[in-house]
This record gives sequence, C-alpha cells and structure tokens, in this order.
Amino acid sequence: MQNKSYNELISIFKYEGIIRYLLLNYKFKEKPYISKTFIQFILKDKKIFDKIKMYDKIIPVPVSKNRYNQRGYNQSALLSKEISKKTGIAYVDDVLQKDKDIIEQSKLNKEQRSKNIKNVYSIKNIKKVENKKILLIDDIYTTGSTVEECCKTLRQGNVQNIGVMVIAKD
Repeated sequence: MQNKSYNELISIFKYEGIIRYLLLNYKFKEKPYISKTFIQFILKDKKIFDKIKMYDKIIPVPVSKNRYNQRGYNQSALLSKEISKKTGIAYVDDVLQKDKDIIEQSKLNKEQRSKNIKNVYSIKNIKKVENKKILLIDDIYTTGSTVEECCKTLRQGNVQNIGVMVIAKD
C-alpha cells in the first residue's frame, strides 16, 4: 500500500452510470451548470457538510492556462467556489498552480498517469497554507495520481492536514 500524501478522501458518488455521464458532460462538453447539481448533493448530506466544515481553506485542483482557455472554466474551481460560498470556508486559488500542459490523464493508463503528472504543480504564497487544514477539491478520482501530486506539492507549505474531496471515485 502506497503512502498517501493526504489524510482523508471524501467521495460523494461511485464513478459509474448517470454520475459518470454527468461528470463527462460537465468536464468535456461545456456544461458548467452541472456543478450546481453536484453542489446540492454535497451540501444536503449532513455528514459530508460537517466534514467540510473542519477545514480552514478550500483549494481546487488547478488546470493549465491552455486547458482553461480551451474549456472556459476549471471544473474543480467552480465546485470549490460554490462550496466556499455556502460554508464560509476561505476559497484560495493562488497557492497551487499547474505549470505544464500534459496529456489528459483520462487518456492514459495508471503507470502513464503517474509519470505524466510528476512535477507539473508548484506552490506559491506558502504563508496562506502554513499550519492550515486544507480541503483539496477535484471532480474525478480514478488512480489518485493527480490528487497525490497536488498534495505532495501542498505539503511543501507545511500544511497541518489535507483532505481531498471528489465528486466521484472509480
């Protein structure tokens, strides 16, 4: 068992059926409004809502500038901003950044994903996360390579605790 860089993983759904369909549309078919449906499920679940409230800062998994320009939005940021608004937890999008364009993770197998995502993130404004409890938000967790790499990068900022929340897990 590999040693995880995060303390907890909160997953709302299993990545299958209608959830898979909705997530793929949300992420790749220019349907950002689908985020509102996911937010409703997250915030109406008292157990999940209470877990979220334990964190100091919410950080989305960043996308590269090129991917943002292609898609028009960062799907993880849309979720993060809305959760931040509804919970009052600070939304921070200037700490973790994606420095390189890479092949989309969804097009690769597990081994390729780990190599593909290595060292593509960097941390800035470290003071914003020092000794804080961070909730990193992503849309889909398949192999965990993306969140693992983000968390390793965040750990450079001497964070107290990192939780990861995803809409769906494979």
